[in-house]
Amino acid sequence: MKIIMFITWLLTLAMPASAKTKDEVYLMVYHKDPDHGLHMAYSEDGYVWTAINDDKPIIAGDTIAMQHGIRDPHIFHGPDGAYYMCMTDLHVFGKRAGYRTTQWERDEKKYEWGNNKGLVLMKSRDLIHWTHTSIDFTKLPADSVLNWQEVGCVWAPETVWDDEAQRLMIHFTTREGTGRNIICWAYVNDDFTELTSQPKLLFEASGREYNVIDSDIIKVGETYHLFYCSHKKGARPIQHAVSQKLTGPYEADGHYYDGERQGHEAPTCWKRLGTDTYVIMYDNYSRKPMNFGFVETSDFFTYRPIGYFDDAASPMKRTNFEEQKHGAVTYISKAELKRLLKYYQKAK
Repeated sequence: MKIIMFITWLLTLAMPASAKTKDEVYLMVYHKDPDHGLHMAYSEDGYVWTAINDDKPIIAGDTIAMQHGIRDPHIFHGPDGAYYMCMTDLHVFGKRAGYRTTQWERDEKKYEWGNNKGLVLMKSRDLIHWTHTSIDFTKLPADSVLNWQEVGCVWAPETVWDDEAQRLMIHFTTREGTGRNIICWAYVNDDFTELTSQPKLLFEASGREYNVIDSDIIKVGETYHLFYCSHKKGARPIQHAVSQKLTGPYEADGHYYDGERQGHEAPTCWKRLGTDTYVIMYDNYSRKPMNFGFVETSDFFTYRPIGYFDDAASPMKRTNFEEQKHGAVTYISKAELKRLLKYYQKAK
């Protein structure tokens, strides 16, 4: 299976860039606080975005998650042609929604704000019909990284392909009890239903002095770029680090700058099709109403802020949605988009 995936990926890379980009459009996934469900939007040019299904959830969180709600969705187009989504299994308003009698799933004094036990993994060939699996990290054996039975959170997962190991990998934010948040990684099976390795440390603050969360990794050439959110006092919230190996070690470079003065998180990096420009998209939870901000770079050394969705001076626009949270972007074919839009038009 891994050999077939790799050959398919190589054949895709061998296609002329113009042939690939002319047939592709952008697909964004995100969640919204009011419903804790999975949402999707698309863009043909990477600037103007329209929500699919009139911004109603594509999948309701209470149908797939142990806590009846999802957050932080990420989508990845695998080398086998399948789509992989992973997301945080967490409902921050579970008590208000009637799913539990306590503010959090477990004791806040012992496990802190937003505590949860795991993630939701999903796989699809057509972006419409999805398998789904809940991964409970408290069932993992304790090791030198964490006592997983006492895991305080498992947040913001993302899927990547490890070229060297020829395997699917996820990375995510976690902590033990009320300890510092760190970023870990683990391999996942081809069916995307279970972990095939014990989680290992990917990145942490020196001495775990402060929290690091919301990892995003993109490979450009032979370099892996890690964007993450730092909670170091006085530091810029979003940071950038590089490595020549997917699993690290990563070295922070301090060059990233988005000009943002308010608290923000959830960086994700995607390339503008047919260009050498990369976009770093982030979630500003302090802005009222909440919104996404955008920065562009072509060298990962200099960064140019281009504003927020719907700002007068920004090229980034929305046509039918607002207050989206923690987004991620991939590419799909125009035929796949047509099928998606047709399916949800019929579902009305």
